[in-house]
Amino acid sequence: MKKSLLLASLVAAAALTACGKKPADDTAAAAAAVNNAASAVSQAATSTAAAAGSEAASAAAAATSAAASAVSDAASAVSDAASAVSAAAAETAASAASK
Repeated sequence: MKKSLLLASLVAAAALTACGKKPADDTAAAAAAVNNAASAVSQAATSTAAAAGSEAASAAAAATSAAASAVSDAASAVSDAASAVSAAAAETAASAASK
């Protein structure tokens, strides 16, 4: 009977010891893995947004430059037209004065 009591005590102690262990290490490792994955996704999204913003800014700068060039060309054409009108008016005035 003493042996069975001793054996029962050892089994109960082993069971209590096994049940008392917490899988905190596994939980902490899983939480760290989730945090690392979330951080990686956040960094990738930030990097992608920054690249898209940079590309948009570059495209806007190119469009602005093209628009400025078109305005300059139009102003030059207007100036040339004004010169042609002025020359034609002077020629007409000279022709009228000689008659």
